[in-house]
Amino acid sequence: MKLKLLPKLMMSLTILGIVLTLSLAFFGYHNTKSYLEDMYEYRVTFGAKSIAAMLDLDDVRTILAPGGDQTEAYRRTSALLNQLKREGGISFLSLVSNDADSVTFYIDCNVPEMGDDPADEMPYGTDVLYTDAANGEEDLRKYYDIWECYANGQAVDPPAVTDNSYGYNYTVVAPILDENGRTIAAIQYILDMHDMREHLNSYLYSTLTIALVVVGLSVVAYIMFIRKTVTQPIGRLAEFAKNVTTAGRFNTRGIELKTGDEIEALGSSFNFMLLELDHYIHDLTAMTAEKERISAELDVATHIQSSMLPCIFPAFPERGEFDIYATMNPAKEVGGDFYDFFMVDERHLAIVMADVSGKGVPAALFMVIGKTLIKDHTQSGTDLGSVFSEVNDLLCESNSEGLFITAFEGVLDLMTGEFTFVNAGHEIPFIAKNGEPFAPYKIQAGFVLAGMEEMNYRCGSLNLAPGDKIFQYTDGVTEATDANEQLYGMERLGAVLNRNTDKKPEELLPLVKADIDAFVGAAPQFDDITMLCLEFKRYMGQERAE
Repeated sequence: MKLKLLPKLMMSLTILGIVLTLSLAFFGYHNTKSYLEDMYEYRVTFGAKSIAAMLDLDDVRTILAPGGDQTEAYRRTSALLNQLKREGGISFLSLVSNDADSVTFYIDCNVPEMGDDPADEMPYGTDVLYTDAANGEEDLRKYYDIWECYANGQAVDPPAVTDNSYGYNYTVVAPILDENGRTIAAIQYILDMHDMREHLNSYLYSTLTIALVVVGLSVVAYIMFIRKTVTQPIGRLAEFAKNVTTAGRFNTRGIELKTGDEIEALGSSFNFMLLELDHYIHDLTAMTAEKERISAELDVATHIQSSMLPCIFPAFPERGEFDIYATMNPAKEVGGDFYDFFMVDERHLAIVMADVSGKGVPAALFMVIGKTLIKDHTQSGTDLGSVFSEVNDLLCESNSEGLFITAFEGVLDLMTGEFTFVNAGHEIPFIAKNGEPFAPYKIQAGFVLAGMEEMNYRCGSLNLAPGDKIFQYTDGVTEATDANEQLYGMERLGAVLNRNTDKKPEELLPLVKADIDAFVGAAPQFDDITMLCLEFKRYMGQERAE
């Protein structure tokens, strides 16, 4: 379901308001909580240490001795601690001693006017196990931490925070040390933090409520402002655009918006756009007609180019010495790749594979020139290196577009099986000896044709025997790219060739093209794909094998 602009603004502003409200409320809550916790931690720690320091050591020893609760020291100390509890608002104040698993109470202050229940007062000498007082493993671990501090003569700092049957408390146990620094007892100072927790919760709720009200009113006011100054004018403009589109007339309409801002400028720009659009449609109609004319001419050019390449197979049905097949799939209507094969004389077969830099019509025209020159200069007895040297100089003379050609030409002597070749920067061929797999034949490539004048090209040679095959191609084969920008590569090419070593040339090339298409998938073709396969079947003059 599509939402209009105003509901989207309302939703986004409401979400923003909620986020701001929560952020402000929780930020204030966190700061207040940290401040109060620090303040109460200091109060509890300082209070416990102060009370432990003010007690008389002799009175403490007397209280701890058997029958200590019957002494004047007990009554005097108990009165002092109760007074400190009352005046300091201390929740629980006790004179205790600790051991590894329990705490023993000697004086447990009880002030009824503070709400203390006399029945809850710990009698003199009461021993409480940590496991009985703790509410779970976490609480129990805190009691053991208190014991460790007590044993080391240290006050619990910061306070231990416990939440159990005694309430939500800050607890500090401050040791009472004798003249030798040994712990003889401790002051257990506990402050109930329930009121602080309630205060923080009340603060959070109040802050959230106030923030929600303020932000809510601000959002409503801002939405009303946006509706009047933004969404209504834009709505008028949208309705106007819909009406114009429905009518299909662009030069007789206009809209007037008086907002004094960018929306008014948008309306004026829209009016100007309508006039320009009318002119554009007129020009587009003319351009479409011209494009259709060019497309028709390109179709003719494609047909002419394909007709210039040998395309009738079998090419030499009367010759039993060899079998040859070639294909070319241009990336555009016309391509820059070309192949050729022709009889130089009665015993020599020439094959050519070439790739012109660039694409489209310029490359196709340069291809025609290159193909014609190579064929015209390939004569019986002429060194192929000299052929490419002469063709290179002629191409350089008329190369105003800065194009170049990578080319490979080979001539097979059908009488002896000698295969002479010359390579001008082109891909190396794959050769399969009779009964053996295809393998790339390492040829040192010369410089490209039309790249530089007065280049000398050297001719090479190898011997072919009946049953041998030569597969030549352009870089559009190995550089075919899939959707993940992975190249087809020579390894894949060699693999598909060797899966089909026994196939005839006219069977092999379609299988290679199918493998390339399967690899590329839906990715577009960026380069021409041209292939040629020559199979040497028997020596000239040798009887045809049945």
